[in-house]
Amino acid sequence: MLSLNSVTKRYGSIVALDNVSLEIGQGEFFGLLGPNGAGKSTLMSLVAGLRAADTGALTLNDQSLSDRGAATRTELGLVPQHIALYEELSADQNLRIFGELYGLRGKELKNRIDAALEAVQLTDRRKSPVKTYSGGMQRRLNLVAALLHRPKLLLCDEPTVGIDPQSRNAIFEYLEHLNREGLTIIYSTHYMEEATRLCSRIGIIDHGNLHALGTLDELLAKLPFEEEIRFPSNADTDTFAAMLTIHGEIDTSDGTHRFRPKPDYKLSALYALAESQGLPARLFTSQRPTLEALFLHLTGRTLRDT
Repeated sequence: MLSLNSVTKRYGSIVALDNVSLEIGQGEFFGLLGPNGAGKSTLMSLVAGLRAADTGALTLNDQSLSDRGAATRTELGLVPQHIALYEELSADQNLRIFGELYGLRGKELKNRIDAALEAVQLTDRRKSPVKTYSGGMQRRLNLVAALLHRPKLLLCDEPTVGIDPQSRNAIFEYLEHLNREGLTIIYSTHYMEEATRLCSRIGIIDHGNLHALGTLDELLAKLPFEEEIRFPSNADTDTFAAMLTIHGEIDTSDGTHRFRPKPDYKLSALYALAESQGLPARLFTSQRPTLEALFLHLTGRTLRDT
């Protein structure tokens, strides 16, 4: 559906996107995961036509997006990171403006506004000025404003920043519903839990480079270990930890040993060795690899570093 081929975007000496190529299929819920300044918003703005790429090509359904006025852009909806609403106007008035910009009129526009407000539970506040809304209410209205014209591809640029858990969950459920109905969604975030819950495929981006791409399981398989075994660091376990170094990697910090076994090392052997040293099984906990661990492995910094 959407194709980026060797796309580069610079701002002076800063390379915001560096030769990025990406294919997104119809019906995907695609996550773009990375810290602030990674290039997520730049990529969104290029697809939406707010900026032009320096080099490379962007196409939607085999139609070029290089012309900012192209008719193909009516197939896009953009939920920007910053609220794009008129605060002095009501929800009704805001949605009418956005709908009319896409050529909607009369009864059709009214019906779509009614359905949109009901979907995000704002019908009873439709006449209230947006400036009286909570942050979560504004985010929900910001979302449906991008959907009135029924786009085929929805771009969500960190749409849950700064809102309460209840509103965040309401947005998640609505987006999941839209995706089940066939809407293709690109969702940028620096929250690992959002990408894990929502996205069928994830791209990890940092410093304008796409470091990894795949399903959650495919991405986690890129880590050089399958899982991590943790146990406390003390006089009884330190010698045991040293014995494990030939079977994998041991890191120790904050009073905890973290053992990442080699692929051919069976955990049954670890527990047998622990038993021989008089260490009970209850000392050990197993943890699967995480997206944060993968990000750190690929880039050398955590998702929330800037």
